[in-house]
Amino acid sequence: MYKYFPANRRIREKPMHQASVVRFSPNENHALFICCHRASSHLYKVNKMSTNTFQSKIGGLTVTGKAHSLSAWFVLALRLMMGFAFTYAGVEKVLGPEAFNARGYLMFAVPENGGPAVGFLQLFATNDLLLAFVNVAVPWGELAIGLALVFGVLTRFAAFWGAVMMLMFYLGNWDVAHGVINGDFTYMLVFLAVAAFGAGRILGLDSYIEQYEIDGEPLIEKYPMLDYVLG
Repeated sequence: MYKYFPANRRIREKPMHQASVVRFSPNENHALFICCHRASSHLYKVNKMSTNTFQSKIGGLTVTGKAHSLSAWFVLALRLMMGFAFTYAGVEKVLGPEAFNARGYLMFAVPENGGPAVGFLQLFATNDLLLAFVNVAVPWGELAIGLALVFGVLTRFAAFWGAVMMLMFYLGNWDVAHGVINGDFTYMLVFLAVAAFGAGRILGLDSYIEQYEIDGEPLIEKYPMLDYVLG
C-alpha cells in the first residue's frame, strides 16, 4: 500500500507507531522509511507521485479534491503571471519620470468611482504621514511582491500582501458596471490561490529555504509557523 507525503519533506506520523525516516532525494520518485511497531520493524515504500489529492475542513464541512498531474504547471504559471505583472507595475512606478503620488487618485478618482470605502481611503490622502506611507508602499510593495513571486521566495507572505493590495484597488476602483466580480477581485483570488497551493515550492527558492537544516533539523520543522510565510 502506498502512502503519499509531500516531496522533499520528512515523515513524522506517530498515531499508531514510531517512525524513523530516510529523507527524500529531490531527484528520486520514491523514498523508504521504517515503521517500528512493538517489537517488529516494517519497511514501507513511499511513492511521491501516487496521488494528488487534497482535503480541507472548515467547521463541519470537509471538501476533498484530486488535482490533475498538470496542475503544478498551472499553479506555477499563475505565480509567474502575477509575479511579472507586479514586477512590471512596480518598476514602472519606481523608475517613472515623476515620483509616484497617490494623492490625486485618492482625493478625486476614488470619490468619483464611489463604493463602500471612499471615506476610509480618503483618510490616506488627507493625512500626510499616511500618504507618505502609501507613496512608498504601493510602488516598492508591488516590486517586492513581484520579485518574490518570480523567484518563489517568501511566496505565501508575498501573495497575502498582494491579495491585500488588490483588495484596496478593488475598493478604490469600484468598477462594478458588469457585476462585483471584476479584474481586481479576480487577481485577489489568484493571489490567495498561489498562497494556498504552495506555489513557491514549484521551481521556487522556498523549497530549498524550508529544507535548510539547523542542528540537523529542517527549518520548516524547527519553526512550523514559517509554513505561513514560505511556500
